[in-house]
Amino acid sequence: MKAMRWCRLPGLLLAGLALAAGPAQAPAQETAQDPASPATWALEAWSPPFDFRSPTTTITYHPLERASRKWRICASYPHLKDSYWLSVNYGMVEEAKRLGVALRVVEAGGYPNLERQIAQITECARDADVLALGAVSFDGLTEAVLAISEQIPVIAVVNDIADPGISAKAAVSWVTMGEVTGAYLASLHPAGTPPVKVAWFPGPRQSQWAHFVEEGFTEALAGSAVDIVLRKWGDTGREIQLILVEEALEERPDVDYIVGSAVTAGAAVSLLRARGLTGRIRVLADYFTHAVYRGIKREKILAAPTDFPALQGRMGIEMAVRLLEGKLEHPHAGPLIHIVEQGNLGDFSTRLSLAPADFSPTFVVE
Repeated sequence: MKAMRWCRLPGLLLAGLALAAGPAQAPAQETAQDPASPATWALEAWSPPFDFRSPTTTITYHPLERASRKWRICASYPHLKDSYWLSVNYGMVEEAKRLGVALRVVEAGGYPNLERQIAQITECARDADVLALGAVSFDGLTEAVLAISEQIPVIAVVNDIADPGISAKAAVSWVTMGEVTGAYLASLHPAGTPPVKVAWFPGPRQSQWAHFVEEGFTEALAGSAVDIVLRKWGDTGREIQLILVEEALEERPDVDYIVGSAVTAGAAVSLLRARGLTGRIRVLADYFTHAVYRGIKREKILAAPTDFPALQGRMGIEMAVRLLEGKLEHPHAGPLIHIVEQGNLGDFSTRLSLAPADFSPTFVVE
């Protein structure tokens, strides 16, 4: 099963695995298009669905032109504390406007807030035709989702979730996100080269996605010259990650890399600059945000994979409408993961990854 998942990596990493390879071609979904009009999306679809270990097919996805009626969509996020979920919010808002549907957004305030999210989705779903759920927990919402699914369909967006009650998933494999990040690092330090030490920050221990990333990252490093000498689990709020990075530098000042979430990477850049360690300790993120983009551009962050969060937001709304209208052909699909680094930054469009700089959290689309 794991070999089947791993075999997808060469194609996913082709765009930016080796620094020496030079600028890479932008991924297929980044072609020049009017973001207000329906465009084709290059996606990965799983079959059988809902199992990220299933075989995948690259598909050209044609979004709907318009919804048949003004459907009411409730969307729930774990939080809006970083620009990753802000970009998901942007994608949902733009797609809701384009398709002509109503959208109401709630957010739980962080991964520890399981009961808050359960209360929010239970209330929000009462006046909705479909629930688009970015879950704070893989299996902690199962009972609530099953109850809601008896009234309206539920689609998982971005974060994976246990299958009961779920009708569709718009997401990528976070095991693969970890694998891509680890494989990139392993390519810089293959077996037989001088060993390097890594402080690794997987994310919130109570969130299953962090364990998925941990699985993929450590798998990809097997046999390389990379040694994880320290792990620090914690919520992806900036203050928490800053404390964790400070602790790591005190405990292991000899590390060569800090690797973790986009928030971890941003906190590390600031702290390394303050301590005069920029350049000696390198930083790698395992997902892509505005801060990571700026860090790569300024050569403060080495690289990061993007799973196109703004596109995933669009997919969550478009697939929800298809679900309601009986037009869903691919119940489990997500964008093709792409490594962003200095060698291809000039060829990379952020439109389907990041919200515009002037976008602010939007909770209602009428």
